[in-house]
Amino acid sequence: MRLLEAAGHSCTRAAASLGAWGIIGIGSADVVLVQVKTRDWPGAEGMEGLRLFRCPANCRKLIHRRRDRQNLPNVREL
Repeated sequence: MRLLEAAGHSCTRAAASLGAWGIIGIGSADVVLVQVKTRDWPGAEGMEGLRLFRCPANCRKLIHRRRDRQNLPNVREL
C-alpha cells in the first residue's frame, strides 16, 4: 500500500477476504488491483482467474510477491 500511496493512489486493503485482490488503489488516471503473496506466485489456475478478472480499460492488475529479507516486492503485471 505504501508504494501505491507514494505514487498518489488512495488505497483500501481487502486481504484475507475471499476476493481476488488484496489491495485496490485508485489514482487520478487509473485503478490498480494487487494480489499480494508472501512466498510463491499463484498457480496456473489462480493466474488464469486473475487474468480473466473483468475490469475497466484504465485498470492495471499486479501481483506483488514479498520475500524474506527483501525491501521491495517482486512484481508481475498481468
